[in-house]
Amino acid sequence: MTSLDDLPVRDDLRGKNPYGAPQLAVPVALNVNENTHPIPEGVATDIVASLAAAILGVNRYPDREFTELRTSLADYLGYDLSPENLWAANGSNEVLQHILQAFGGPGRSLLGYVPTYSMYSILASGTGTRWIGAERDERYELTPETAVAAIQREQPDIVFLCSPNNPTGTPLSLETIEAVYAASTGIVVVDEAYAEFSTTGEESALSLLPGRPRLLISRTMSKAFAFAGVRVGYLAADPAVIDALRLVRLPYHLSALTQAAAVAALRHSGEMLRMVDEIIGQRDRIVDGLRDLGYDPFRTGSNFVLFGGVDDPQATFRALLDRGVLIRDVGIPNSLRVSAGTTAETTAFLDAMAALNSNA
Repeated sequence: MTSLDDLPVRDDLRGKNPYGAPQLAVPVALNVNENTHPIPEGVATDIVASLAAAILGVNRYPDREFTELRTSLADYLGYDLSPENLWAANGSNEVLQHILQAFGGPGRSLLGYVPTYSMYSILASGTGTRWIGAERDERYELTPETAVAAIQREQPDIVFLCSPNNPTGTPLSLETIEAVYAASTGIVVVDEAYAEFSTTGEESALSLLPGRPRLLISRTMSKAFAFAGVRVGYLAADPAVIDALRLVRLPYHLSALTQAAAVAALRHSGEMLRMVDEIIGQRDRIVDGLRDLGYDPFRTGSNFVLFGGVDDPQATFRALLDRGVLIRDVGIPNSLRVSAGTTAETTAFLDAMAALNSNA
C-alpha cells in the first residue's frame, strides 16, 4: 500500500503533521473553542430564507468581490471602515493563508510569540515561509519590550500577534501592538478571532489602522457569531493590502451560499452577540471554579481558559473523557485548556474536575 513517504512530497513537508483536534461524539465537547450556544431560532429562520433565495442563482458564479458582505462587515465593525477596507475568505485561516501567499514565501520569514495558534507555523510551512517562534514573558504575557527585542533580533518580514492569544487566552495591549508596528518594516497582523469576548476594556486594534498601511486585523465569525460550520473569516486593512490579496485568492473563492448566510447573520449582530455575555459568564465561572479546586487558571480575554497545576495532563484528559467531557491538551506542560460552554456543560466540567480531585 502506498504511503506518504512513497510520494514526491516537498522535502520541507516531510515529517510534518496536519492540524487536528479530536472530533469525538461526547456529551460535553469543550475542546476547540466553539460557541456552544445554538443560533437563535429567529436568526436561523432568516438565514435559511436567505439561503433559499441564493440557491435559485447558483447556476451562476457568485459575486467575486462579495460586495454586499464587505459592506455588511464594514457596518458591523465601525471605526469609519469602508467596504474597500474589508476582505473575507473561508475562515480566518484562509485569510491568513492569503496574507502569507501575498507577503511571505521562500526567502521570507514569519515571527510569532509562542505558545500561540498552531496553524501559524503550519501556514508558514505550506507557503514556504520560514517560521520563527519568539518567547513570551512569564505567564504567557507579552510586553512591548519583549516583543520589540525579538523583532530587532530576527528582522522578520511578517509578524503575527494573536489578541487574545490562543491557546493561552492572554489579552494583548494596544501599547504592545503599536510598539511592534513601529519596530517592524514589514506586515503586522493582529489576529482578533476572540475579540468579542474581551473584558479588559482595551479597544480593538482596529482603532490603530489609520496611518498604518502595514497593519492588518483578522477576525472570524466562527466564535462570537456561532458560525464555525459556515467558515467565514475576514480582515480589515488599507485598501492597497486588499488589492494584494486579490492577486493570490482563487477565483470566486466565497460561495454564494456562504455570502448569503454571513450577510443574514450580520443583520442580526445584536442578537447574535447577546450570547457572548453568557459565555463570558461561564468562562469566569470556570476560572473561579478551577481556582477553588487548587488549579492555576491564566489570565484570559477569550471564550476559553488555560489552567496550570495539572500533574499529569494526559491522565486528566483521559479521566475527563471517560466522564463524557472532552477538553484539550495543547502540549503546554502541566496545563490543559477548556472552552466555556453552556451552563449545563460548564457544570458538567467543573463537577468532573471536582470528582477527580476527590479521588486523587
